Amino acid sequence: MAHLMQEIFGYTDGLSRALQKQDQDIVHAIELVDTTKYHLEGLRTDPGWDDFLKKVASFCTKHKINIVHMEGPHFPAGRPRRGFFNGAMNYHRFKVDMYVSVIDRQISELNGRFDEVNTDLLSCMAAFCPLRLFAAYNQEKLVRLATKFYANDFTSDELARLTWQLNMYVTHVRRYERFQNLKNLCELSVMLVETNKHEQYYIVYKLLKLVLILPVATASVERVFSSMNYVKNKLRSKMGDDYLNNCLVTFVEREFFNQVKDKDVINLFQKGDYKVIL
Repeated sequence: MAHLMQEIFGYTDGLSRALQKQDQDIVHAIELVDTTKYHLEGLRTDPGWDDFLKKVASFCTKHKINIVHMEGPHFPAGRPRRGFFNGAMNYHRFKVDMYVSVIDRQISELNGRFDEVNTDLLSCMAAFCPLRLFAAYNQEKLVRLATKFYANDFTSDELARLTWQLNMYVTHVRRYERFQNLKNLCELSVMLVETNKHEQYYIVYKLLKLVLILPVATASVERVFSSMNYVKNKLRSKMGDDYLNNCLVTFVEREFFNQVKDKDVINLFQKGDYKVIL
């Protein structure tokens, strides 16, 4: 089981770290989802099981650990052999009940979170990614994003003009020097506003805003909801929305607020019309 955990964590670590980043590279995350699924499914096959079993056997031989006879009967650990044999063999117990079962759960979790619809949506969103001079740009995906997922948010006239505006938009951002070093969608939206291009390409900017407000189920979003259990507990069940929002901001962004000095906070209150209650 220790070796199995090491194998699974080894393949899923990159994806987990990518999803936990605040500024996510959607293109990179989608590629990691497909790659992780591919390797987990490879582990589940008979060749994957054989290679894994050889690694475990080699480890046991090196450290002088008794190797379980796979063709023998399985007896639960810590229990007397007599009276506890239920007909299961070690091979079935270790491969089917433990090895395959754990991998299937991981694959099922990935398929549940990144099903065909969600993957298609994220793939279309990734076409906005500004990395490497908008290398991931795909006009067909962006048009499908607007017509399939956000059709009710655009008028028929806007959808008809979207293709031409996308052509002009991508030509402009690839030529304009200020758009060449952008890292994520947030920086792209800010740069469009700073250069006043959000008005010129207002349909494209509208689509970009819809992408930015999309609540993607990632670890960072889940942590915010988990934080509510600490902030609004049984002793604080009557907290108002404003107070709750303020507490959640300081709790979630505590790394940033820890850099704020107490003296600066005191000076801020002294300059304003605040009353500090000691």
